[in-house]
Amino acid sequence: MAEPVRVGRLTDQEGQRLQQIVRRGSTSSVRYRRAMMLLASAGGNRVPVVAQLVAADEDTVRDLIHRFNEIGLACLDPKWAGGRPRLLSADDEDFVVATATTRPVRLGQPFTRWSIRKLAAYLRKVHGRVIRIGREALRCLLSRRGVTFQRTKTWKESTDPQRDAKLGRIEHVLEHLPDRTFAFDEFGPLGIRPTAGSFWAPQNRPQRIPATYHRTHGVTYFHGCYSIGDDTLWGVNRRHKGAAQSLAALKSIRAARPDGAPIYVIMDKLSAHKGAKIRAWAKKHRVELCFTPTNASWANPIEAHFGPLRQFTLANSHHPNHTVQTRALHTYLRWRNANTRHSQPSDENAPESAARKACAGEDAPSLRRDRSGRSASSRSAGSRLGDAAPVRLDQVPAVSVQVPEDGDRAIGLTPGSLFESDTGRAHALVVAVERVSV
Repeated sequence: MAEPVRVGRLTDQEGQRLQQIVRRGSTSSVRYRRAMMLLASAGGNRVPVVAQLVAADEDTVRDLIHRFNEIGLACLDPKWAGGRPRLLSADDEDFVVATATTRPVRLGQPFTRWSIRKLAAYLRKVHGRVIRIGREALRCLLSRRGVTFQRTKTWKESTDPQRDAKLGRIEHVLEHLPDRTFAFDEFGPLGIRPTAGSFWAPQNRPQRIPATYHRTHGVTYFHGCYSIGDDTLWGVNRRHKGAAQSLAALKSIRAARPDGAPIYVIMDKLSAHKGAKIRAWAKKHRVELCFTPTNASWANPIEAHFGPLRQFTLANSHHPNHTVQTRALHTYLRWRNANTRHSQPSDENAPESAARKACAGEDAPSLRRDRSGRSASSRSAGSRLGDAAPVRLDQVPAVSVQVPEDGDRAIGLTPGSLFESDTGRAHALVVAVERVSV
């Protein structure tokens, strides 16, 4: 008569490990049941009792005991093998992946994308080969091969035949002539509405801004100018975006370098930037217009500075009108230009570029003389834009002013100031001040 099947004598480590698995029950169900079989057999229970304890077949218990006597506790970990033969070869899987990543229209199907159900049905009746695969097996196969369901994205590629030449010219002036190089662009339209953004707040307690349904304020466009050498950004809000507004911005850039030497302005190919009038003015005043290639406005250096301007003045905002919105933009520009990374402490007597002065936005008085010849203070351009009745900058001519070097500094002529008439209406916008010896 054959001896009963039972596990050999357990070592202390084996007994403690089996007891730990059975007590905790935190492992997989397979390891738990197998540990219970071995521990019960080691306790003197015969195979039928152990099989009834774990609700298993007696042959399963015997196989596990023999396996334990051969390799020890390694028998607790299942070694899955066997099962149904594979129905898909490696070539079939490659074909499934290639089909899933191909647009259905190209394969003669009347839809623009695959679903799991449609793809499985197509694979069953594709001409030349039949692939039978269930929807869940198909999903697992695609996931295993790194094919996921994603949103389609658009892209643009420049079709400009002079793309390389234009990019090369822009790179040249940025690298070799940064002090003479500027960038210009617009962004907008800027409406008066609550704009979503981000803010630090207690968890699950976000700040709220109201919704609007009636927007009657119209829109404006920010016309921005950026000095590469000075790392200075300035600009104005205008009601319209056209050739007249672009020319006014170019004049303010030219006034930032009033020495008459050539300057270079990087801008995109918007029709309002390249009209005959603008080209004639640029040629006369030695301004080279460096246009970015078609669909390549990313080459304009000012684009990177528009991002922070939007995030810190427009995002998470609720401006009541364009006056307040413009004031916020100019307040940020003054802070930004005063806190640039490479900015140095200002010296009152040190020479300073007109561009940095123009966008410093300090509330310096501008010149206005009454009939008796006395000077009176008016508001600067930065504060003027924030008044209840803002002056239309596109209707105010831009001028450069020469004053005596030893003149009275209390007059307060600074770039961004306004000449005003006796009636208090703007007469001209000062974009540059040059002191000359007399």
